Amino acid sequence: MLNAIKKLFGIKPAADFAVLVKEGAIILDVRSKSEFAGGHIKGSINISVDQLSKNLAQLKDKNKTIITCCASGMRSASAKSILKSNGYANVYNGGGWSSLQNKL
Repeated sequence: MLNAIKKLFGIKPAADFAVLVKEGAIILDVRSKSEFAGGHIKGSINISVDQLSKNLAQLKDKNKTIITCCASGMRSASAKSILKSNGYANVYNGGGWSSLQNKL
């Protein structure tokens, strides 16, 4: 019964970000260049959220899993929406980069 209710409301189990990364997910850090320079997840790609729409060509494979992150989770949520609206199929909001790093 509970699973039926979750399905009805589109509630999915929490993503296992460590598994997604091991399977080849891209971590997209959408903070500014200076924020990124101050610390980031090793191997992540930096495209600030305000430049994302102009730089979608850097994310060629629309079926590749992408995990967005920023400082708190607000900009990464916006980035997820931008990507989804441009046809990217597997996008997750990883929230703040430092908490995401602890989950990897």
